[in-house]
This record gives sequence, C-alpha cells and structure tokens, in this order.
Amino acid sequence: MRLLVATGNPGKLKEIRRLLANNPVEVVGLTEYPDLPAVVEDGDTFAANARKKATEIAAASGCLTLADDSGLVVDALGGAPGVISARYSGLDGDDEANNRKLMEELHEVPDDRRQAAFHCVMALAEPGGRCRTFEGRIAGRLLREPRGEGGFGYDPYFLVPEYGKTTAELPLDIKNRISHRGHALRKVLPVLQEYDSADEKN
Repeated sequence: MRLLVATGNPGKLKEIRRLLANNPVEVVGLTEYPDLPAVVEDGDTFAANARKKATEIAAASGCLTLADDSGLVVDALGGAPGVISARYSGLDGDDEANNRKLMEELHEVPDDRRQAAFHCVMALAEPGGRCRTFEGRIAGRLLREPRGEGGFGYDPYFLVPEYGKTTAELPLDIKNRISHRGHALRKVLPVLQEYDSADEKN
C-alpha cells in the first residue's frame, strides 16, 4: 500500500518513515509528485490546515494521503507561535531565524514560566474526499541555549523533563515514541491497517 505524505520537509518524512517501518506501507513524499499544486495553509487551527492539505493532495494525486500540521505552543506567549510555527520569523525565515525570534520573545520570561508543548494534528484523506484527523501532544520547557544536533525546528530548545534532554538530543527512536507526531501517528496506524486488510481482500 502506498501512502503519500504531504510534506516537503525531509526531517518530518524521515520521522514518519521510521515510525511506519514495521508496517506494509510504502511511504513517499511530495518530491515523487512534482506536478501537484501547492496548498496554501491559511487555516487558523492545526486541524484545518492538516485537513486542507490532505484532501487537496489526495484529490490531485489519486493517492491515500497523510498530512499533518504541527507546531509549538508557548504558554507565556498566549499560544504563539502556534499555526505559524514554521514561518514565525516571516515567509523567508528558517529554523535559525524562528528560534532567534522565539528566544527574543522569551528573553524576560523566567525559567519557571517557559512551559510549552508541541501539538500535532494528522489528517488521513482518501482521493474520494473522506478525511479523518488524529491528535498528539508532548509537553516540555524551553531552554535559553540550544542543545543537541538532531531533530529540526525548535527541537534544540525544547527540553523533555522526564529525560532531561532536548528533542534534538534524544535518539530518533525515543523521540518518535514520545513526540507529538509519534502520538498522532500511532492513532493513524490502526486505520492504515484497515486499508491494508481491505486491499488484501480485493
């Protein structure tokens, strides 16, 4: 069974491939479908953006499609950066610029008020339009200095208290098990297995 993951982010695709490694699913990214239209993520919630990406890409590709919208929600910033996590510093910004802006915004916030959480909503859409969503979350605290070489985005600043490490320091297998994306994808798995069973019967 082929599953198109509606992302051009290689880090995100790598995580999803690893999470689905023991399942009979061929995971492909948008690079294998270069002619698909770009989807404008203009929703005001993670769920709205995930649904839009999944349904539009599924319809255009004719392939079962998984899309996610995820981001960092910081209590002291009223939930920012939220749905604009990937473009927090502007449309031309990158991870470094986003992290720099985040640290500037949190400069005067004391350590005991730097709570944050990564949120993820995954949407699984069929070419015919049916779409289901699944949510995941991981709570942590934001450091003042980056730690770790792995991950991407805000990972070097996001401390997971139970491990005493940032998500950039954790081995990928552990990160996948506890991450917001991992929690959401584990809810998707039984549905993918249903599709696989149906394919075997047909």
